[in-house]
Amino acid sequence: MSDQNQNHKDDDLALQEAKPSLKQPPQYKVLLLNDDYTPMEYVVYVLEGFFAMNREKATQVMLHVHTRGMGVCGTYTRDVAETKVELVNAHSRENQHPLKCVMEEA
Repeated sequence: MSDQNQNHKDDDLALQEAKPSLKQPPQYKVLLLNDDYTPMEYVVYVLEGFFAMNREKATQVMLHVHTRGMGVCGTYTRDVAETKVELVNAHSRENQHPLKCVMEEA
């Protein structure tokens, strides 16, 4: 077959663009763990400062952590969750509180 005939055949082909398959990145829950030593007011301060909660919401989450042993501070992408966990744990250590923050896949 000549190149000229091949070019005509290619012109007749209908191409359909493939839509990219985009999916949401995995989400991670950031959790505070209860301990018997960290003051409740400090936990509220952390929730307000690091998780942008208002006083009422921060108090609700703090009480949940206190009564149930752990509580969700928020759900984020991996990078954001890791950063928040590191910041909270570092701040707690600097202020000599044993408060622990962890993350798990949502």
